[in-house]
Amino acid sequence: MALKIGDLAKATGTKVQTIRYYEEIGLLPAPARTEGNYRTYASATLRRLSFIRRSRGLGFSLDQVRELLGLADHSDWSCAAVETIAREHRAAIERKIADLAALDGELARIIDRCGHGTVAECGILEALSPA
Repeated sequence: MALKIGDLAKATGTKVQTIRYYEEIGLLPAPARTEGNYRTYASATLRRLSFIRRSRGLGFSLDQVRELLGLADHSDWSCAAVETIAREHRAAIERKIADLAALDGELARIIDRCGHGTVAECGILEALSPA
């Protein structure tokens, strides 16, 4: 099954420009070309791009995706390296969540300063202003 770039884009919800970028940086192999020089993609590329999209959707960086793809290409290897990448990524997410929770708490404290009076008396603006 050969797909044109538009078909591949539609099937995976990926912009054509992004597909070309993934080709440029080596996440996707260079496609075959028709006599008219149009790109054509095999079903393996569809699966690979779907993997990339899902990985990116989970927040993995392009470098992490590249590493995961490299590991996925060796199905007989131990998955310990895959687990390590996933655990490290999860730990980074947990740190971001903690940072966001602290930010939320600070914003809640600032919002609680609102006296619902005039702007001149606004506790929120006062909290945001330099001392």
